[in-house]
Amino acid sequence: MLHVRCNTRVCYVVQSFTMTSPYFMQSRSVLTRSGDPNAASLRSKLTSRRRNEDPVSSVKLEEEEARIFEQRPSSAPLLPGGCHPKTETDTLPLSSHSRRRRQLKVEYDEDEGIMPEKTEHWEPPDWKKQLGYIREMRSGQDAPVDNMGAEKCYESAAPAHVRRFQVLVSLMLSSQTKDQVTAAAMKKLRAHGCTAENILTTDDEALGKLIYPVGFWRTKVKYLKLTTAILQKEFGGDIPDSVEGLVRLPGVGPKMAHLAMDIAWDQVSGIGVDTHVHRISNWLGWLKKPTKNPEETRKALEEWLPRELWSEINWLLVGFGQQVCLPVRPLCSVCLNQHSCPSAHKISPTKRPKAASPRAPNPTSSFTTKAEPEQESDVKHERTKKEPLPTPVSPNAQRRRIQRKVNH
Repeated sequence: MLHVRCNTRVCYVVQSFTMTSPYFMQSRSVLTRSGDPNAASLRSKLTSRRRNEDPVSSVKLEEEEARIFEQRPSSAPLLPGGCHPKTETDTLPLSSHSRRRRQLKVEYDEDEGIMPEKTEHWEPPDWKKQLGYIREMRSGQDAPVDNMGAEKCYESAAPAHVRRFQVLVSLMLSSQTKDQVTAAAMKKLRAHGCTAENILTTDDEALGKLIYPVGFWRTKVKYLKLTTAILQKEFGGDIPDSVEGLVRLPGVGPKMAHLAMDIAWDQVSGIGVDTHVHRISNWLGWLKKPTKNPEETRKALEEWLPRELWSEINWLLVGFGQQVCLPVRPLCSVCLNQHSCPSAHKISPTKRPKAASPRAPNPTSSFTTKAEPEQESDVKHERTKKEPLPTPVSPNAQRRRIQRKVNH
């Protein structure tokens, strides 16, 4: 609506609207308050009259009128009376969304000159040189693990699924047991028939005699029976081909699972960390911070140790721990890493004792270690069961026995 104020009278120019009624469709004219239908010449009359009365005001009026008419769309044809037609959007009410300010999506160009921040890869300072020295000390391959480990405890002529089953059995028996004892137990089991079917048909007492004297043999008999029943039912006597499936078996922990994947399935799924690997890794400073159990050590080693060494590291450190880096009185004086190992000469004798000396350590000596998580409760229970001690002999009876031998 355009309001024009004159000195003599006030005129209101009302823009006509397009009506849908036929009555309004026929008469599209500008309505004025005075009722003059000839509105086409209204603008020129008002302008000329305003110019005659006040030249300065007329100039301002023309500028204001020009500004108003320039804001109107010029592409649409004018209706009679000089008015622009209403568009479809003019007749629709504005929605709440259309009244809102349009939200602009802001995109930032990546600065090619700034490189993304990389996390620093931590690794021990002298681990490559230390690993080379351990390989040199293990070049003889005469440690117990080299000849009696899980890789040597299965029948090479047996079917593939039987060989894999025997690998898992040997790993279950090796927990807290010297390799010599495990190898002897596996030899008796193979002679008896180390298959899932034979293990299930063997009673617990006979099975215990076959694996005796492995550590915690009673607990291992129970786990062996439970695991074999699951394998026979779900895998036809074979073993699972994943770490998740292996650790689900009773008596099988992460260390056994990763070693079974490596030996039985020839797949490197992780580092097999036993007490030797756990101890030596902490002593050498191969961990970013000290760890409390083998599972923490495995995760810490896998963060920096190259994957191509995961299979070798268990074999190297286990044999190294059996011969040189002993759990008690390690032989640091003959170790090639004695100058770079942060734990060297702290808990070992300065000189290597002679072989005949009582202080000479046994390279294959066993020691008390933490059991697999699945075996902890049963191991504690079994520790309370002690074998009955022999009946003490009185001094008089012993004297009579000696006298009897002398007379004969």
